[in-house]
Amino acid sequence: MKKLTVHVGDTYEIFIEKGLLKDCGKYVRVVSKAKKIAIITETNVAPLYLDTVKNCIENEGFEVVNYIFPAGESSKTTETIVNIVEFLAENGLTREDMVVALGGGVCGDMAGFAAAIYLRGIKFVQIPTTLLSQVDSSVGGKTGVDLPQGKNLCGAFHQPALVLIDPDVLETLSPHFFSDGMGEVIKYGCIKSKVLFERIETENVKDFIEDLIYDCVNIKRGVVERDEKEAGERALLNFGHTAGHAIEKLHNFTDISHGEAIGVGMVMISEAGERIGLTERGTTDRIRKVLEKYNMKTEVENSVTDIIGAMYHDKKRTGSGIKFIMLHSLGDSFINPVENDKVKELFGVN
Repeated sequence: MKKLTVHVGDTYEIFIEKGLLKDCGKYVRVVSKAKKIAIITETNVAPLYLDTVKNCIENEGFEVVNYIFPAGESSKTTETIVNIVEFLAENGLTREDMVVALGGGVCGDMAGFAAAIYLRGIKFVQIPTTLLSQVDSSVGGKTGVDLPQGKNLCGAFHQPALVLIDPDVLETLSPHFFSDGMGEVIKYGCIKSKVLFERIETENVKDFIEDLIYDCVNIKRGVVERDEKEAGERALLNFGHTAGHAIEKLHNFTDISHGEAIGVGMVMISEAGERIGLTERGTTDRIRKVLEKYNMKTEVENSVTDIIGAMYHDKKRTGSGIKFIMLHSLGDSFINPVENDKVKELFGVN
């Protein structure tokens, strides 16, 4: 078993081990004196893992209720959040009770947000079931939903009480969603670890999946500890995300996945950095090739002008411009604030 401890607010632990799902109840019991637990999950995950998790938690003496919503980013709405919060209220959860998020990034974001706002905040546990959520979104306390105006514009920082990661569940992921998670994995190599990037580049990640998850989560743990509320360094985790979120919005969050979109975003911003001499030559080509290795997109049909237009709804925008995350070289990232009237110039648009 691999274990990490996140030292923010109420310190919490992350456990990584194959087969961990069947023992999840005893870990939940350690962090909670709750009488009732609400498992929030979605339609793709429920048939595979809900019974296992529910039975395991019930065996520890908890009363368990569950809420299932339709899978996909299109469910990540304020309407779904209201439905979840009303479900918690209807089932009489108290401030001592707990939410368990069982699913991918969408589930974790929404279940965490519901836990953050129900009774002004109750505990929740993350049990991520996708590569993307295991290496990234389950850790760090960012929760929220999308608005018609943009992605994740409504949310709160609410750290989990515990994160349980079972790499075995990745065996049921489709190739598409495994590739989707690789967008975040590659991001970590780009922003913080050239060694990790080169290993992703030269090896098959499935051959070292536990080490891969641990390395990504450990990078995020360090960043979150140093900058929990994204006042500085934590913004580096958004490499590729400004353009990526814009692309998702242009596609109405339906026909392109998050990982695919940020992959394209990483190519766009690295290409821009090389163009203006801030990024080492050849960086974009290496990023493009490693994305292709894992069957990911490196471009979309949307025009750069349209993508830039959608960027102005990004939550990282300030009154005077947009904070772009760029690379000096692989493993060496920095924040580059660009004034509104200079954004098109950055991307080579007149």
